[in-house]
Order: sequence, then C-alpha cells, then structure tokens
Amino acid sequence: MLENVRFQVEKEDKQVKALYEKESMRLSELQRKIKELNIPVMIIFEGWGAAGKGTLINELIRTLDPRGFNVFTTHLPQGEDRYWPFLYRFWIKTPARGRINIFDHSWYDELFEDCVTQGKINRRILSMVDDINVFEKQLYENGELIIKFFLHISQEEQKKRIKSLLRSQSEKWKVEERDLKQNENYEHYMMAFERIMEKTDTQNRWNVISSQDRKTAALQIVRTVASEFEQAVSGREASARMKENIVINSETVNSAILDSTDHTLSIPEKEYKKELKDLQMELREIQNRMYLKRIPLVIVFEGWDAAGKGGNIKRITQELDPRGYEVIPVAAPKDAEREHYYLWRFWIKVPKAGHIAIFDRSWYGRVLVERVEGFCSVQEYKRAYKEINDFESQLVNYGATVVKFWLDISKEEQLKRFNDRQNDPGRSWKITDEDWRNREKWDLYKPAVEEMLLRTSTSYAPWTVVESDDKYYARLKTLRTVVQSMKKKI
Repeated sequence: MLENVRFQVEKEDKQVKALYEKESMRLSELQRKIKELNIPVMIIFEGWGAAGKGTLINELIRTLDPRGFNVFTTHLPQGEDRYWPFLYRFWIKTPARGRINIFDHSWYDELFEDCVTQGKINRRILSMVDDINVFEKQLYENGELIIKFFLHISQEEQKKRIKSLLRSQSEKWKVEERDLKQNENYEHYMMAFERIMEKTDTQNRWNVISSQDRKTAALQIVRTVASEFEQAVSGREASARMKENIVINSETVNSAILDSTDHTLSIPEKEYKKELKDLQMELREIQNRMYLKRIPLVIVFEGWDAAGKGGNIKRITQELDPRGYEVIPVAAPKDAEREHYYLWRFWIKVPKAGHIAIFDRSWYGRVLVERVEGFCSVQEYKRAYKEINDFESQLVNYGATVVKFWLDISKEEQLKRFNDRQNDPGRSWKITDEDWRNREKWDLYKPAVEEMLLRTSTSYAPWTVVESDDKYYARLKTLRTVVQSMKKKI
C-alpha cells in the first residue's frame, strides 16, 4: 500500500493551484448539501511525523463554512484515558447529523504505536482492530461518512523536515520523541503501518497521499473529500427515493422463554428483609473491591411496565457509596441525541473503570419500543441485534461486567398494579395513558421480547429473566445475581 506511492509532483504549480481552487469551490458547495441531507462526516489524518497533517488540514478547511466543522487533535492515551474503553473518547466525538469532525491523529494512533512496540500482531492488537472495524462499520451502516487519509513521505524527506523544525525556535515543539524514532526505524514503522492498514481497509478505505509536495497533496485531499461528499449525497438522495416502508413486527421467532416463567415464585417478608440486608452489605464491600481493582459494572433493567424496575434499582443502590455509581433513566431520545447514531447516547454514559452504571431501560429500546411502534425500519432493528452484541462485547473487552435483567410479570399482575397505582393519589403519577396503550400491545411486544432475549443473550453478557409477580422474590434475585457476577469477576 505504501510502497506503491510515488514521491513526485505530477503537474506544474500553476496548474495545481487552478485545480485546487476549482475543487475547493466544489467542496464548499457540497458541504451545504451534506448539511441539508443531515449526513455526519468524520475525516481522519494519520501518517508520518512531519508529514504536514496540520498544514493539509488547514488547506482542506480553507473554503469550508467554519460553523459546520470541528477539528480535534488526538494524543496517545494518558492518565484517565485508560479508565475508559479504547474507543470511548472517539465515540463521544462522533459528529451530529450534517456536521464534519476532522481528526489530527485518530483511533489508529494507539494501534500503530502498539504494533511497532510489540513488533507483531498480538491478541490485544487484533482485539483493537476488531473494535475499530466494528466501530466504523456501525457508523457507516447508519449513514455516517468516514474518510481516512494516510500522509506518506520518504525517510529522507522526513529527516529534512524534522531538522528544519528543530532549527526553528517557534516550531521545534512540534517534533516529538516518536518522530525521531520513526525516522531512525523507518522500515520497521512502515511495516507496522502496512499491517494495520491492510486489516482495516474495509468499507471505509484508506487514501494514501504522497505529501512530499504539499500543494499536490492538498489538491488530492480536497479532490478526494469532494468526491466522497458527492457520492454520499447521491447515495442519500437515491435512498430517499427508495425509502423502505416501515413494517411493524413482520416476523416472530420460535421461542418460549417467557412462557416458561414461573409467576408463582415468592418469599416470606421476614426472610426477605434478613437476606436483603445481608446482600446489600455484601454488595457494598464488593463495590469497594471493584474500585480498588478498577473493574467497571454495567447493570441493565428492562421489563414490562410496572414490573418493579425502580424498586429493584433502589434496593441495589440503597447501601452503595453514591460517589461510585450513576442511575441512568432512559426515555425517548432528546433532540441532541436524535442527531447521533442511536448507541451514541449510551456510549457517553459508559462507566469509568471502578464505577457502576445502572440503566433503567437501555439500548434495547431499538428492538423493543422502536420496533413495535414503528420508530425504526425492519432493516434497522434487525441490524441492531449484532450492533448491540458488538457494543456489549467491547464493554467486556475493556474489563466491564455486564448484567442484564428482564423483569417479567403476568398480564394479570400488571393489571392489578396499574389499578393500584391509579387509585392511590400518592402513586397515580406512575401510571400514564402510554402505559395503558402499551398494555393493549402486549401481544406485539411479547414476540419482540422473545427475539431480543434469544438473539442478545451471549456468553459474555447473558440475560437473567426475573420472576417479578412477587416483588420480594424479584429484588433478592437481582441482588444475588449482581453479587455473584461481581464475586466471579473479582
């Protein structure tokens, strides 16, 4: 890939300048269409030290509307960066619809350095490659445009530029220790770059640009971005003309997980109170050990309306140190959240190493309420099963424990709880017209739940179905499951 790049100028300066201005005007016009069509764009610049990333980024954005883009400079992870999943700091910087985010170094930076340091593709590097390919594929399939550039220069040119920068009092700070290492071990670094780029040259292909001559490189970059924008605009317009009709609950799966739930399970109040206190104290001790070992915990609660999610969450958190957990109630996405890929709003809530995140409803809304109510297409919810499994796999790879509960109650018990809430002035706020509407769609939701449990219960993030007609029994089961999962992890 890199060996085939020719280090030469192919056109005269005047011709290059004229073509650059022409392509820049085309790019400026296409930026407006990108905004109109709500296409999010990520442009990343990787390459050799002193290859001119800053200069060429400036040439790219010169004719763009500055209100429509952000530029981020990325460094190798430091300090608290390592307390989050590998891609967390990039997920939170994915652009909103119609916006352009440009990265000087990106999620590849750490991967390139690790490959050089290790001298081979080991298990950790393969895991990072897989995470990156999943990350890019998910964004691509959800309409995001990702453009990847690698700026290539010869060893001699790099050495010349480094020397020039070091002679300048105002620019010598730009030369990093690793730039010097790159030049000394040029062939070793080039081999590492090649290996990683080959494994990540997927639907988002690498554009290798010779930046030996910066004017020619600027032309190639602006032309490439304009062409990518043009293709994205054409694709989005064609897609709008052939928009898939939303089909609600178009298929069912052969599963009877919920039918096997024993709704008669219960526990005496006296026994419940004793075991509750013991489990809560044990969980408090586990929380301290988790913090010391920097183990994150993600707890997900899904279930029928009035199944007791709030009561379960309260019993889990009652004795915990409040500085170490966050409860995240999930409702319909807000305007800012709708501007991003649907998993974005959950990525930004991933717990720091050693902390706990408890989700009262979650990313499973895509395959439940959004599926049944027709808020997403059949293609989107079918794709979501793998997207969710990949998301949870990345959490586990980062060291987290993921515990997921489906709180199951009978239809009769739900009706009883609805009526009790409606007739109690102190709890009537808990029951809404939407709850009653959802109840009427029980037979539509049930196969969606069955399919969710079947397709997303994995070895690394299994579902636990909690028999919840008896609240005491349900609370103890969830607490026991969390305690056992964390003891096993620790």
